[in-house]
Amino acid sequence: MLHQVHGHSSGSGAQGGESLREDLREFLSGEAPLHQLDDLTKVNPVTPETVLRCLQARYAADTFYTNAGCTLVALNPFKAVPQLYSPALMREYHAAPQPRKLKPHIFTVGEQTYRNVKSLIEPVNQSIIVSGESGAGKTWTSRCLMKFYAVVAASPTSWESHRIAERIEQRILNSNPVMEAFGNACTLRNNNSSRFGKFIQLQLNRAQQMTGAAVQTYLLEKTRVACQASSERNFHIFYQICKGAGTDERLQWHLPEGAAFSWLPNPDRTLEEDCFEVTREAMLHLGIDTPTQNNIFQVLAGLLHLGNIRFADSEDEAQPCQLMGDAKCSIRTSASLLQLPEDPLLETLRIRTIRAGRQQVFRKPCSRAECDIRRDCVAKLVYARLFDWLVSVINSSICADPDSWTTFIGLLDVYGFESFPNNSLEQLCINYANEKLQQHFVTHYLRAQQEEYAVEGLEWSFVNYQDNQPCLDLLEGSPISICSLINEECRLNRPSSAAQLQTRIESALAGSPCLGHNKLSREPSFIVVHYAGPVQYHTAGLVEKNKDPVPPELTRLLQQSQDPLLKVLFPADPEEKAQEEPSGQSRAPVLTVVSKFKASLEQLLQVLHSTTPHYIRCIKPNSQGQAHTFLQEEVLSQLEACGLVETIHISAAGFPVRIPHWNFVERYELLRRLRARTSPGPHSPLPAEGRSAPFVPGRFCGFSSAASSLAASSPERR
Repeated sequence: MLHQVHGHSSGSGAQGGESLREDLREFLSGEAPLHQLDDLTKVNPVTPETVLRCLQARYAADTFYTNAGCTLVALNPFKAVPQLYSPALMREYHAAPQPRKLKPHIFTVGEQTYRNVKSLIEPVNQSIIVSGESGAGKTWTSRCLMKFYAVVAASPTSWESHRIAERIEQRILNSNPVMEAFGNACTLRNNNSSRFGKFIQLQLNRAQQMTGAAVQTYLLEKTRVACQASSERNFHIFYQICKGAGTDERLQWHLPEGAAFSWLPNPDRTLEEDCFEVTREAMLHLGIDTPTQNNIFQVLAGLLHLGNIRFADSEDEAQPCQLMGDAKCSIRTSASLLQLPEDPLLETLRIRTIRAGRQQVFRKPCSRAECDIRRDCVAKLVYARLFDWLVSVINSSICADPDSWTTFIGLLDVYGFESFPNNSLEQLCINYANEKLQQHFVTHYLRAQQEEYAVEGLEWSFVNYQDNQPCLDLLEGSPISICSLINEECRLNRPSSAAQLQTRIESALAGSPCLGHNKLSREPSFIVVHYAGPVQYHTAGLVEKNKDPVPPELTRLLQQSQDPLLKVLFPADPEEKAQEEPSGQSRAPVLTVVSKFKASLEQLLQVLHSTTPHYIRCIKPNSQGQAHTFLQEEVLSQLEACGLVETIHISAAGFPVRIPHWNFVERYELLRRLRARTSPGPHSPLPAEGRSAPFVPGRFCGFSSAASSLAASSPERR
């Protein structure tokens, strides 16, 4: 076994450093062009510089995929490359005897997972974890993988079954444009940024045909409906409606040409995601008929008009806030589109109901800021329930009967690591999810594989790697963490101060190496040193966002709507009144946004741990989204953050094929017997009649490169 750490022998001092520099110069000035190295384990020596130069050379040659041991590196070309994703190329990778001998591609990963599921020896559910920063190309990668499976996992034997399979595949593919329209938006980093996480479970029957799929979503950024950062946009669907509606639809939805909406910033900017007809056609294929679609778009138009309602402080605190400008027209139009009574809508936005005990009810006029919060709350509540309803409709359209499928391939596409000028609870949850997924990779590969070698008694020099456990301890550790402190603030019956929350976090977690503070910041904040870099989070509004309070009178108002869709989204609950505003003694614990997100994340990781994972690391060559531009510093920071160099070290020095011992015995015992019969000799005696020679015990059998080719050719390779 090689004793190599960081690409060179473990000798120390100036001699070792000089040797490394010589190796580096020799490699970079070698005759073999760097763009031809399709596997980074062939790089020698393995250093950040050699890996970076190799990827840059391949990017310049329009080669965007590179193997890196157990991981596929995917560079975002920031341009259309249609020939790279054609159905013909998909079939070529599917038909290849050994797809890994073809050029690296996401189709190689897709085919490997498909063949693993197809294995006759203990099929195992598979998962593909697509990770990377926002704008690195994760959504596109997931979309192409779904198209790949739709092509290769369809081989029905009869015309009738072919039509059924074709319909299922079309519905699965059509779920993409719908979810992207309602769940994606243009941000500073990405024109088509996923503002929610999703795990798509592609369901296969015993014949490895795709019979259905299921979608699980995580943490929709519903605050975007009512609040968009500078130079960013609302969800795509709002722009699609305003740009793509016909003349009659504009009249019906009160969307005249050139109308201005506060919640529709940057309307003149045109993106390819603004195609309304693609979304409508996809919704039809999913079983959402035209009248239901029109109902959805009418509700969304009502939210846009709701956002134009502006309030002014009243001179008398005992009187409700006044309406500004054309707000009265906006409230009339919004009430009409949402089919709500106009006066109760206005009253609910401006007057707060306070219950004291079981009988006493007080009505208090809201301040201007409180009116704005209640207006935004209505919009966020409606949009979140609409999104969840759409996901349930999609699942009912594409999900197969539990008895019709036996295995699945999971595609995980979550929001990438984010760091903006102003980061709040949304970014904290997003980056927390990325930390958990990075820890999954570290645990499953960087740590577990090396520990396994040690248990097996193999010679191995441990390769150091960046373990992000200290950061996770800071975020979720017991007994005190950032999440627990934010949740505790929500449980305390007192107003929360941004400065007070900052002080509590800094004093309680002062010993964490991943907690920092920006002394120059004028606003209360704290810094978390994530695996992908430090991020400053502002504490203002964190607790309120975590509570995510919905005043009961707002829900009751929406239950009064005569709109067919809102009646489904807000059904009247006869037991609700009895459960409203329980007394202080019987009040249930607050279920916060962080608590719900943490629970759903744990469920996701349990599913991932039960599968064989495959990793695709999407890399963003530059933050401007420009083709033919490779910025070394930006790419290097991404490579270092995801531990790619350490991954290459372990993959290059480790055993390329690892098979459970019993599986190895079952698969290759015939070869051992044939060899024993054909080449007997004093050093290889024949086993006794009817008995097999004993195998060396152990959990896994590791192969050298010579034996790996034999194992790789096996159709059951996993």
